[in-house]
Amino acid sequence: MSSEAHTSADYIKHHLQNLTYGQLPDGTWGVAHSAEEAKAMGFWALNLDTFIMSLLLGAVFMFMFRSATKSITTGAPSGLQNFCEWAIEFIDNSVRGSFSGKNDMIGPLALTVFFWVFSMNLMDLLPIDYIPLLMGALGVPFFKIVPSTDPNATFGMAIGVFLLVLYYSVKIKGVGGFVGELTLQPFGKWGMPVNLLLEGVNLIAKPISLALRLFGNMYAGEMIFILIALMGGAWAGMSLGGVTLYGSQILLSLGWAIFHILIVTLQAFIFMTLTIVYLDMAHQEHH
Repeated sequence: MSSEAHTSADYIKHHLQNLTYGQLPDGTWGVAHSAEEAKAMGFWALNLDTFIMSLLLGAVFMFMFRSATKSITTGAPSGLQNFCEWAIEFIDNSVRGSFSGKNDMIGPLALTVFFWVFSMNLMDLLPIDYIPLLMGALGVPFFKIVPSTDPNATFGMAIGVFLLVLYYSVKIKGVGGFVGELTLQPFGKWGMPVNLLLEGVNLIAKPISLALRLFGNMYAGEMIFILIALMGGAWAGMSLGGVTLYGSQILLSLGWAIFHILIVTLQAFIFMTLTIVYLDMAHQEHH
């Protein structure tokens, strides 16, 4: 039993470990071959799998929409054109419903955020062992294909949105207006310290909640897929218990994958909607 527990623990740790590049304990730079080496690399370590998959999925998204625009027709649209037109209309309606200001960048930004996050989340539906086994055969020790299960990716996107919020807050309201918003509300000039504390916490909480919500939901979904996969690994022989365990794994995998489609889509929609709402708040002037 201890051997099986150890094997299960190693399996889980392996699937949750990123392909990390940084400074090794001996002072050289290279790829970590264990979780301990990756941890020792510190802050400046780079998760190569997150970086590669994020860029690859972004390129696929841009290529797909560019192909649709280059082959656009006025007659009966192709399947790709029809999908892209539906997607743009859906995003446009979402922006119109949540953004009251005037900024031509919000629509393209919302479209990019939704489909980029959606494509990252969608990787969670691929069989959990296929890519790691393939990369292992190529000599790559770890490879996580779901960038949104890496807090570095979710915080990177959230910080990007936060910087846009700060930029437009200052641009629309001016430095004085933005500082006044942080220091004069809700209790007026006599409550400046309390105002600054409350508004400062509210401001900082936006990127943190945006990043952790996406990361937490996708990480939990990935963990459940790993635990279900362990049931198949525990199947031994054609005994009644073994067959029951194997059949349960198939049913649970299928059921969770179907339910996870909703989570994948919903988390992308929430990230996009909150991005629009935060930027709408940055465009509103308070008097």
